[in-house]
Amino acid sequence: MQIISQAHQRALEFGIYRDGDNNLDDSQSNVLTQAFATSRTDSSIAFDVENTTHASNGHLETHTYSVSDGTQRGFASRAGANMSSPDTLAAFVARTLDHAEQNGAKQTWIDLVDHGAGDGGGLEADAYHGVMPMPQIAAAIAQGEAMHAREHPEDADRRIDGVVANQCLMASMGFADELSRAGVKYLAASPETMVSPGVPSSVAHDIASHIDDPQAMARAVTGDVMRTHYGAGGGDTFGPAAAFDVLDLAPSGLQRAESAIKRFNDDAARAAHDGGMRARLRRDVASVPGMVRFHDATPDMPWHADRPAIAMYRTIASDAALAEPLRRDARAAADAVGSLVLAHKESAHFGPFDGSSYRDAAGPTIHAPISRGQIDPWAPNISETHNAFYAATDEAAFAGAIA
Repeated sequence: MQIISQAHQRALEFGIYRDGDNNLDDSQSNVLTQAFATSRTDSSIAFDVENTTHASNGHLETHTYSVSDGTQRGFASRAGANMSSPDTLAAFVARTLDHAEQNGAKQTWIDLVDHGAGDGGGLEADAYHGVMPMPQIAAAIAQGEAMHAREHPEDADRRIDGVVANQCLMASMGFADELSRAGVKYLAASPETMVSPGVPSSVAHDIASHIDDPQAMARAVTGDVMRTHYGAGGGDTFGPAAAFDVLDLAPSGLQRAESAIKRFNDDAARAAHDGGMRARLRRDVASVPGMVRFHDATPDMPWHADRPAIAMYRTIASDAALAEPLRRDARAAADAVGSLVLAHKESAHFGPFDGSSYRDAAGPTIHAPISRGQIDPWAPNISETHNAFYAATDEAAFAGAIA
């Protein structure tokens, strides 16, 4: 493969995988204009785009192209792809990594732009009646990496370094765990619902500008997201996110968190054999509001049971009515999850959800239902429990103890 000269090597290859096969087609197209604008002012970034959208004749089309130095290159169009298919995502990942090698990129990130459903998955495509389960998103990334390695053994170690989840609710322990297993180093996502058009493509500049400093990168990304406002020009403006995080997905950190959470879950399940302790644990968990904090309008949303993990474990750890070993395990779980958070910011006044605080949403969520109906209400079509993290941490035992 021909590698471009050292003088023109890019810091970042940034892939935008945008599914407009739903009601977000118009609003989320902003990420593409933002990519062009960012590219014009930052030559260290090359963008790769796969954009499925409705053409003027109403038919679904998928456009692929690259953007660098403010210029579009290699445009191609085909009939609308199924963006909820892991094969489509894997092919995009492989192509982005191919271009990253060509450009000598130091890091490669992808931005997944669509609806999100937390541990239930995302990348929802109306025409194909599909949603990609969360473990399949991570598996597709790993498949794309393997495809690139087979075709380009000289570059076999190249990976997707980071994922921007431009979707609702994707800052979860389950998704972080799956991505880490796939070799991804960073996840930039919101634990809450987001308002389209969502994360600005200017975050690519934040990443490229701090390519060797993860802490500074994370602060820049979260700051950029939470400063961005849409809707200027006569009406009210709104920000894209109630809260936003960048998580460190180093396997050692995820393994530490997984071990601590499993130990807590097992101890909590044993403690819950005492009816009084079960009631106490359940009250502690219920005192931490779940996500989708506009409950009155959405009483059936399963993500009311997705609670900020650090806040939940700290609440349990501070409950003097519980046995000290259980409180100690809860503190350890909170600390282990907290160590994953590189940066966090939240909005003081978040558009339609004013009145809800997100200061406890500093970091990923964990599925903690307090009724049987919340455990997996939309399964099997959308399941929050069919993932490796839920199984490895005995999360079902904890859910059974408190729900």
